[in-house]
Amino acid sequence: MRRLLPEPPTGVDPYEAYGDLPGLRLGMVVSVDGSATDAEGWTDGLGGDADFRVLRSLRALADAILVGAGTVRTGRLGPARLRRDLRARRGRPPAPIVVVTGSADLDWTLPLFTKAETPTIVVTSQSGRQNVPKGIQVVSAGEDGVDLAAAVKTLREDLGYEHLLCEGGPALATALIRESLVDELCLSIAPTLLGSPRHTRLLDGLETEVPLDPTALYIDEGVLFVRYRLRV
Repeated sequence: MRRLLPEPPTGVDPYEAYGDLPGLRLGMVVSVDGSATDAEGWTDGLGGDADFRVLRSLRALADAILVGAGTVRTGRLGPARLRRDLRARRGRPPAPIVVVTGSADLDWTLPLFTKAETPTIVVTSQSGRQNVPKGIQVVSAGEDGVDLAAAVKTLREDLGYEHLLCEGGPALATALIRESLVDELCLSIAPTLLGSPRHTRLLDGLETEVPLDPTALYIDEGVLFVRYRLRV
């Protein structure tokens, strides 16, 4: 990886580059024409190995990893794991996956819930709590829908997960930005144009303008990695 801004040194270590942790970091990948999924409808094929290297570092640095229910329902999200080198640098087990869902209508037999080294946590509403099986840690925030501000406060203050990483999808990312809960956007821009057949918007219905301050720019295998601070 090579850093373009500020000053262009080579041989940048993603774990060190992203080590100045904000409170809540949003990490997403997008094509040049703005799609958050590839031609098959998944994020996996967009950024390639370069994006995976950064994603692994972001996960290793985080205290907990937020994902939306739609991402879980694809069945493609497994428990968080760490490569041996990152586990040694982190010095502790993988961060828990935190699933944000208003209804808690999920497949509880998925490995995400049954085989995670660090048990998965579910953030849901009071009405959704009854749908979560016993044995799964639950954070209740909100009556019929999830109160994201209250949930983030509980994760930080009560559970000790100070540094949060959100990996989307678009609905959760948009909701967090709308509530002014995101401190930093880490955007991977894949060197491809996908066109319209399987285009997924990076954000889902953000109504207000949110100014961004670019703080760093990296490039690796053609993928641009841009870090933005959100001015909220």
